[in-house]
Amino acid sequence: MTMPPALRKFTLVVHVISSVSSLGAVACFLALGLVGLGSADAQTAGSLYVAMDAIARLVILPMVLASLITGLVQALGTVWGVFLHYWVLAKFLLTVLTAVVLLLQLDLIGYVAAAAAKGLAEADLLGPRSSLVVHAAGGIVVLITTTVLSIYKPRGLTRYGWRKQHGQLANRP
Repeated sequence: MTMPPALRKFTLVVHVISSVSSLGAVACFLALGLVGLGSADAQTAGSLYVAMDAIARLVILPMVLASLITGLVQALGTVWGVFLHYWVLAKFLLTVLTAVVLLLQLDLIGYVAAAAAKGLAEADLLGPRSSLVVHAAGGIVVLITTTVLSIYKPRGLTRYGWRKQHGQLANRP
Protein backbone atom coordinates (compact mmCIF):
# COMPACT_ATOMS: atom_id res chain seq x y z
CA MET A 1 0.00 0.00 0.00
CA THR A 2 1.44 3.32 -1.06
CA MET A 3 0.65 6.46 0.93
CA PRO A 4 -0.69 9.57 -0.77
CA PRO A 5 2.14 12.08 -1.42
CA ALA A 6 0.96 14.60 1.19
CA LEU A 7 0.82 11.96 3.93
CA ARG A 8 4.16 10.49 2.85
CA LYS A 9 5.83 13.91 3.05
CA PHE A 10 4.25 14.67 6.42
CA THR A 11 5.42 11.38 7.96
CA LEU A 12 8.84 11.88 6.38
CA VAL A 13 9.15 15.33 7.96
CA VAL A 14 8.09 13.97 11.37
CA HIS A 15 10.52 11.06 10.95
CA VAL A 16 13.48 13.27 10.06
CA ILE A 17 12.72 15.73 12.86
CA SER A 18 12.34 12.99 15.48
CA SER A 19 15.45 11.12 14.29
CA VAL A 20 17.71 14.16 14.24
CA SER A 21 16.22 15.47 17.49
CA SER A 22 16.97 12.18 19.22
CA LEU A 23 20.58 12.41 18.02
CA GLY A 24 20.89 15.96 19.38
CA ALA A 25 19.23 15.05 22.67
CA VAL A 26 21.56 12.08 23.16
CA ALA A 27 24.51 14.39 22.44
CA CYS A 28 23.26 16.74 25.18
CA PHE A 29 22.78 13.78 27.52
CA LEU A 30 26.36 12.67 26.81
CA ALA A 31 27.72 16.18 27.38
CA LEU A 32 25.97 16.42 30.74
CA GLY A 33 27.22 12.95 31.67
CA LEU A 34 30.82 13.88 30.84
CA VAL A 35 30.59 17.10 32.84
CA GLY A 36 29.03 15.14 35.71
CA LEU A 37 31.89 12.63 35.67
CA GLY A 38 34.43 15.43 35.87
CA SER A 39 32.58 17.56 38.40
CA ALA A 40 34.04 17.88 41.87
CA ASP A 41 30.98 19.70 43.19
CA ALA A 42 28.26 17.32 44.44
CA GLN A 43 25.50 19.90 44.00
CA THR A 44 26.47 20.54 40.38
CA ALA A 45 26.71 16.82 39.66
CA GLY A 46 23.33 16.22 41.28
CA SER A 47 21.73 18.89 39.12
CA LEU A 48 23.33 17.44 36.00
CA TYR A 49 22.01 13.94 36.65
CA VAL A 50 18.51 15.24 37.41
CA ALA A 51 18.63 17.10 34.08
CA MET A 52 19.84 13.93 32.35
CA ASP A 53 16.89 12.01 33.76
CA ALA A 54 14.48 14.64 32.44
CA ILE A 55 16.15 14.69 29.02
CA ALA A 56 16.03 10.90 28.77
CA ARG A 57 12.37 10.60 29.75
CA LEU A 58 10.90 13.76 28.23
CA VAL A 59 12.98 14.23 25.07
CA ILE A 60 15.01 11.20 24.03
CA LEU A 61 12.38 8.52 24.68
CA PRO A 62 9.53 10.29 22.85
CA MET A 63 11.81 11.18 19.92
CA VAL A 64 13.18 7.63 19.58
CA LEU A 65 9.67 6.17 19.74
CA ALA A 66 8.39 8.73 17.22
CA SER A 67 11.31 7.90 14.94
CA LEU A 68 10.58 4.19 15.24
CA ILE A 69 6.85 4.58 14.55
CA THR A 70 7.21 7.05 11.69
CA GLY A 71 10.01 5.00 10.16
CA LEU A 72 7.79 1.94 10.22
CA VAL A 73 4.94 3.92 8.67
CA GLN A 74 7.30 5.21 5.98
CA ALA A 75 8.62 1.73 5.22
CA LEU A 76 5.17 0.16 5.06
CA GLY A 77 3.62 3.02 3.11
CA THR A 78 6.27 3.35 0.41
CA VAL A 79 8.05 1.11 -2.08
CA TRP A 80 10.96 0.65 0.32
CA GLY A 81 9.22 -1.86 2.61
CA VAL A 82 10.71 -3.07 5.89
CA PHE A 83 12.22 -6.33 4.69
CA LEU A 84 13.07 -5.56 1.05
CA HIS A 85 16.30 -3.57 1.36
CA TYR A 86 19.17 -4.24 3.74
CA TRP A 87 19.56 -0.57 4.64
CA VAL A 88 15.91 -0.22 5.68
CA LEU A 89 16.01 -3.42 7.70
CA ALA A 90 19.30 -2.41 9.36
CA LYS A 91 17.94 1.03 10.19
CA PHE A 92 14.76 -0.46 11.64
CA LEU A 93 16.65 -3.00 13.77
CA LEU A 94 19.12 -0.37 15.00
CA THR A 95 16.25 1.91 15.99
CA VAL A 96 14.52 -0.94 17.83
CA LEU A 97 17.83 -1.69 19.59
CA THR A 98 18.16 1.97 20.56
CA ALA A 99 14.64 2.05 22.00
CA VAL A 100 15.12 -1.20 23.94
CA VAL A 101 18.48 -0.13 25.41
CA LEU A 102 17.03 3.25 26.37
CA LEU A 103 14.04 1.63 28.07
CA LEU A 104 16.37 -0.70 29.96
CA GLN A 105 18.57 2.24 31.04
CA LEU A 106 15.76 4.45 32.35
CA ASP A 107 15.79 2.83 35.80
CA LEU A 108 19.56 3.33 36.10
CA ILE A 109 19.26 6.93 34.93
CA GLY A 110 16.55 7.57 37.52
CA TYR A 111 18.59 5.85 40.24
CA VAL A 112 21.68 7.94 39.51
CA ALA A 113 19.61 11.13 39.41
CA ALA A 114 17.91 10.36 42.73
CA ALA A 115 21.14 9.28 44.41
CA ALA A 116 23.09 12.28 43.14
CA ALA A 117 20.29 14.65 44.23
CA LYS A 118 20.51 13.17 47.74
CA GLY A 119 24.27 13.76 47.71
CA LEU A 120 25.43 10.16 47.86
CA ALA A 121 29.17 9.69 47.62
CA GLU A 122 30.36 10.07 44.03
CA ALA A 123 32.70 7.10 44.40
CA ASP A 124 29.68 4.86 45.00
CA LEU A 125 28.10 6.03 41.76
CA LEU A 126 31.20 5.92 39.53
CA GLY A 127 30.19 2.67 37.80
CA PRO A 128 26.60 3.69 37.03
CA ARG A 129 27.65 7.21 36.00
CA SER A 130 30.30 5.79 33.67
CA SER A 131 27.73 3.38 32.26
CA LEU A 132 25.46 6.28 31.34
CA VAL A 133 28.28 7.93 29.41
CA VAL A 134 29.27 4.71 27.62
CA HIS A 135 25.66 3.95 26.65
CA ALA A 136 25.11 7.51 25.44
CA ALA A 137 28.27 7.35 23.32
CA GLY A 138 27.12 4.04 21.87
CA GLY A 139 23.69 5.55 21.21
CA ILE A 140 25.28 8.39 19.26
CA VAL A 141 27.22 5.93 17.11
CA VAL A 142 24.02 3.97 16.37
CA LEU A 143 21.98 7.11 15.63
CA ILE A 144 24.69 8.47 13.32
CA THR A 145 24.74 5.11 11.56
CA THR A 146 20.98 5.21 10.98
CA THR A 147 21.28 8.76 9.66
CA VAL A 148 24.06 7.78 7.24
CA LEU A 149 22.04 4.77 6.06
CA SER A 150 19.02 6.94 5.35
CA ILE A 151 21.06 9.41 3.31
CA TYR A 152 23.29 7.02 1.33
CA LYS A 153 20.73 4.20 0.98
CA PRO A 154 23.29 1.53 0.10
CA ARG A 155 22.13 -0.88 -2.55
CA GLY A 156 21.26 -4.42 -1.75
CA LEU A 157 18.06 -6.36 -1.55
CA THR A 158 17.40 -8.89 1.15
CA ARG A 159 16.71 -12.43 -0.01
CA TYR A 160 13.01 -11.71 0.50
CA GLY A 161 13.30 -8.45 -1.45
CA TRP A 162 15.12 -10.14 -4.32
CA ARG A 163 12.49 -12.89 -4.57
CA LYS A 164 9.69 -10.35 -4.41
CA GLN A 165 11.31 -8.17 -7.06
CA HIS A 166 11.81 -11.13 -9.36
CA GLY A 167 8.28 -12.44 -8.88
CA GLN A 168 9.32 -15.67 -7.20
CA LEU A 169 7.10 -15.15 -4.15
CA ALA A 170 3.95 -15.33 -6.26
CA ASN A 171 4.95 -18.76 -7.60
CA ARG A 172 5.33 -20.37 -4.15
CA PRO A 173 2.74 -23.02 -3.19
